[in-house]
Amino acid sequence: MRGLIDFALNNRFMVLALAILLLVWGAISFHNLPVEAYPDVANNYVQIITQWPGRAAEEVEQQLTIPIEIQMNGTPHLEHLRSASLFGLSSVMLIFDDNSVNDVNREKVLERLSQLTLPNGLQPQMGADWSPVGQIFWYTLKSTNPKYDLMELKSIEDWTLEKQFKSVLNVVDVSSFGGPTREYQVRLDPAKLVAYGLSLSQVEQQLANNNTNAGGSFVEAGLQQINVRSLGLFSNVGDIEQTLIKSQNGTAIRAKDLGIVTQGPKIRLGQIGKAIRRVDGTVLDSDDVVEGIVLLRKGANADETLVAIHKKVKELNESILPPGVKIVPFLDRSDLLHLTTHTVLHNLTEGVLLVSIILFFFLGNFRGAIIVALTIPFSLLFASICLDLNKIPANLLSLGALDFGMVVDGTVVIIENIVRHFSLPSSAHKTPLERIRDAVQEVLRPVFYARAIIIAAYLPIFTLQSVEGRLFKPMAWTVSFALIGALAFSIVIAPVLALMQFRHGIREWHNPVMNFLRERYRVALKWAIEHRLITVGVGAAAFATAVFLMVSGVIGSEFLPHLDEGAIWVRGTLAPSTGPTEGVRVANQARVLLASFPEVKVVTSQVGRPDDGTDTTGFFNTEYFVDLKPKEQWRPVFHEDKEDLIAAMDRELSKMPGILWNFSQPIADNMEEAVSGVKGELAIKLYGEDLHVLEEKGDEVVNVMRHVSGVQDLGLFRVLGQPNLNIAVDRQQAARHGINASDVQDAVETAVGGKAVSQVLQGEQRYDLVVRYQVAYRSTKEAIENIRLMSPTGERVALAQLANVRIRDGASEIYREENSRYVAIKYSVRGRDLGSAVEEAMKLVRPK
Repeated sequence: MRGLIDFALNNRFMVLALAILLLVWGAISFHNLPVEAYPDVANNYVQIITQWPGRAAEEVEQQLTIPIEIQMNGTPHLEHLRSASLFGLSSVMLIFDDNSVNDVNREKVLERLSQLTLPNGLQPQMGADWSPVGQIFWYTLKSTNPKYDLMELKSIEDWTLEKQFKSVLNVVDVSSFGGPTREYQVRLDPAKLVAYGLSLSQVEQQLANNNTNAGGSFVEAGLQQINVRSLGLFSNVGDIEQTLIKSQNGTAIRAKDLGIVTQGPKIRLGQIGKAIRRVDGTVLDSDDVVEGIVLLRKGANADETLVAIHKKVKELNESILPPGVKIVPFLDRSDLLHLTTHTVLHNLTEGVLLVSIILFFFLGNFRGAIIVALTIPFSLLFASICLDLNKIPANLLSLGALDFGMVVDGTVVIIENIVRHFSLPSSAHKTPLERIRDAVQEVLRPVFYARAIIIAAYLPIFTLQSVEGRLFKPMAWTVSFALIGALAFSIVIAPVLALMQFRHGIREWHNPVMNFLRERYRVALKWAIEHRLITVGVGAAAFATAVFLMVSGVIGSEFLPHLDEGAIWVRGTLAPSTGPTEGVRVANQARVLLASFPEVKVVTSQVGRPDDGTDTTGFFNTEYFVDLKPKEQWRPVFHEDKEDLIAAMDRELSKMPGILWNFSQPIADNMEEAVSGVKGELAIKLYGEDLHVLEEKGDEVVNVMRHVSGVQDLGLFRVLGQPNLNIAVDRQQAARHGINASDVQDAVETAVGGKAVSQVLQGEQRYDLVVRYQVAYRSTKEAIENIRLMSPTGERVALAQLANVRIRDGASEIYREENSRYVAIKYSVRGRDLGSAVEEAMKLVRPK
């Protein structure tokens, strides 16, 4: 180290050139460094989505979820296996350890999926490679053009916007939600089927067979080749209506003769609503809108991608979308990123100025204070270089952990010792270079080991795993890199700068404040040594008090201070059997109620789930994004405290009976659900196989936790209570009529649920051609029992004659983890620290 100091002082221009190079490199790295508002603590995971429309949760679990789980067990680096089975959807989540590579994980899962055989030829799909913090841009579509209704907007979203946004670098997918999806429908009248002697299967077959093109090779005409094409694909409703189903006594029976052929909405699985609160207090409410969420590839730079998304949105609004149709953002992650960056830069600037002023006051030398203050930007830029090289993004937590006093400490010691050596009589015959060299070498050891000890104190953080590691390791790396940069500056660059600034000498200034403090310290130290028993006793008492406060729970504990995202995420959970009409009604009422608060700008509600199956929920789940005004514009009654505003919202929402409410924030809600697998801030899980027993035990836990102070939003996620209309085929009766069980199943699937028999192509767009009974013949239990099947003899047999039709309660949603069922109790903690609340809850629940 001494040789390094000699080299630096003897080659000061080289050292200064290297320092300037590092500063430029650091500025470039700082500019390019990804800055996250919140560290991505999500695991490496792969989601497997399998949709089986119309099937009950128990059937989905038995025939889809469990076979997929069995196939995925033993996948390399697999840590946890979670799944959810509900009406028409199976979602299996594979959680991998931190040593795994996401792309390799996906390859292994795809390899195992290729060996899996599921009923009816179902093909599981892997979810997009994104993280829960990757929902970076939310928007809705607005139309002032009467030509483009809600169904047209949904088509634009599905076939134009998804394609356009996916062309942006690092956008891995776009999740569309809301709006009716177009399909071509043949709504059959069963009476006409009877009159013409037709079965459902015949109609299905004829529609599928008549929706094809054919190729006739080519013919030559002169010097040209002419390709021969037979065009038979459906292009509009008229083509479908004219499709020949049967010829009877020389009369053509066409599709339009059997019912209504039209364009209509696909069965809705969810709905989005939006309420805007204007400046004058009026609420502009839309109960059905089209929403899109742009998803960022896991690990990609959000800032760069958002810039590209904004450019794409401008291009779409100005050039590509039809006149009157616009993209309207309502949650833009760049707002939070810019706020985070502004906060960090603001704090860094204030810190540099404050430290410079204090240094000047205590050192009494402007040149020395400037040299010491330069340690801060140098160490920060040096840390930026190291973070950029190691692909570690910065965030508010890591940059906010930088302690400027700790950073400049080594340089203060060296500069102060240099100034002192210039005032020593014994150094009067030495040159400035020799004085600086002797001063630096004198304090080199304590300066080096002081930095090394601080860095060593962060070593336990580097051993953290899972969520804790992903949360705190970037902070430890940032502080360690900054300390290394500060150490390099203090022992290499600071002496060179001091040599250039102090070459004509410098006079030590005796700060009167320091002289006063030094005298007081001398007196106090003398007294402490003379009364060492009292000193040791007070120290021991202070240590004992600290230990008591730590273990007694008086102070409490939190895992991490909450980052205020400037918005609230509200979730309302209804009864498991809630249907679309009731779910939408509740969402509409709650959305307008939340928008009535003057502190709110926009409320966007969602009920149910999107068509792509990425969210495992039903109409019993309603969620609300509540965008807030700046706190300075809030009413004085809330004292700019979000907890008070949430409490007021909770009081108003609680007036709606039969709903469990939960409050969080958009990013936090996604992260909490990704970590626990439960839609709630905190969760308790009870494992077992019998759902009835699990719910009973869950109710007992809820009753106990009601008495825990600070526990809010408490509720059990019900898994039972979903009525099912079970149609059990009586095989003996069916055999008497010559009808197979498969004929019954096909009739129920087509007549009641609707069956896509083909597709209608319109350019790049594809829409299902669905055959289904008209509403009047399938909307009640009695109507379903009256569905007629044709026997081989031509006899029409009612479904009630072939099957037992009963309404029975079943499961609404079945949660599984580690190959076992479980139920979850969700709750939040407000008005109390998290640690003591959880500890008290554990003590009360454990004896039960």
